[in-house]
Amino acid sequence: MYRYRLMAPGPTPVPDSVLLKMAQPIIHHRTAAFEKIVEKVREGLKWLYQTENEVLMFASSGTGAMEASVVNLMRKGDRALCIDGGKFGERWADICQAYGIEYDVIKVEWGSAVDPKVVEAKLKEKQYRTVFTTASETSTGVLHPIEELAKLTRDLPETALVVDGITALGVTDIPTDKWGIDVLVSGSQKALMLPPGLSFASLSKKAIAFSEKSDLPKFYFDFRQELKSIQQNTTAWTPAVSLIVGLEEVLRLMKEEGLENIFKRHDILAKATRAAVQAMSLKLYAPEAPSPAVTAVYSPENINAGEIVKGLRDQFNMTITGGQAQAKGKIFRIGHIGYYDPMDIVNAIAAIESILIQKGHDVKAGLGVGAALEVISKN
Repeated sequence: MYRYRLMAPGPTPVPDSVLLKMAQPIIHHRTAAFEKIVEKVREGLKWLYQTENEVLMFASSGTGAMEASVVNLMRKGDRALCIDGGKFGERWADICQAYGIEYDVIKVEWGSAVDPKVVEAKLKEKQYRTVFTTASETSTGVLHPIEELAKLTRDLPETALVVDGITALGVTDIPTDKWGIDVLVSGSQKALMLPPGLSFASLSKKAIAFSEKSDLPKFYFDFRQELKSIQQNTTAWTPAVSLIVGLEEVLRLMKEEGLENIFKRHDILAKATRAAVQAMSLKLYAPEAPSPAVTAVYSPENINAGEIVKGLRDQFNMTITGGQAQAKGKIFRIGHIGYYDPMDIVNAIAAIESILIQKGHDVKAGLGVGAALEVISKN
């Protein structure tokens, strides 16, 4: 019997100390004890986001904070620009459509990053209230050039930049204030090493000003209510108490490791994974702009990627993920975001090697593992 290994890009493993914190008896959310926890979490999130502004919390998946960003920054008659380079970039347009918001889409080839020059040209053509984009596109393993995009919008008083950073925050350096990101969205089940159920959104002064003028329908996801509440170390509605208790411990662990070390660790794990799959004669799905959160890999032509995912699950009790939509059956994705260390990567590569050999792929056992260990040893 193999111990279960979760190697997906989300949900991700939860540290033991965090699990123990969440297992403590529940406390009431309208008490001084809980307010002290929120106060620590509030300051910890500012540290993680590298911002002096407030970071709001919602009891939802990351999509909840995405929807909140749309309904709080847009107004009736406004137009949005959505950058769509994968299933999660596509979601911005889906939310805009649900609320009857006019929007244009920049379609980016899957596996590629958006060209800032294309975005710049669109911003010169029309007036957009908000640019919605993704930092790390989980479905393709691409890291988009957020710093360059922020340069295009930060000096435009009537245009905000909203970034889905759900698999980027706590993985790679995204200094919210320095770059000028107006809203950065994240979720608990990725680098924040918690179960799903919490989402976050940082608010710049521009974003707050936009929210005060928004006339779209909203109730639960109201930035104004949550901003007022978080400044009093509480939440507008009943929070996910146990997750926030766990988040306090997560932020303690992250501060103990330090942001630079966190970014370096993810970078090493990503490089080791990429080196390993290439040593096994496999091609990267996003070779030019790979994300440090997840590695997307083309399956050999004669092997459906779903068979690799299934083989790992059935034989090694290990979970990775396959491709979505147009990439289904063509790629598999290995997560290395959050609570992972080098030996997790070595175990995953060894299991993938075994399945590939069984399926007839021409690879010598140990090539992938050796390549991963070489990167790890040098770093």
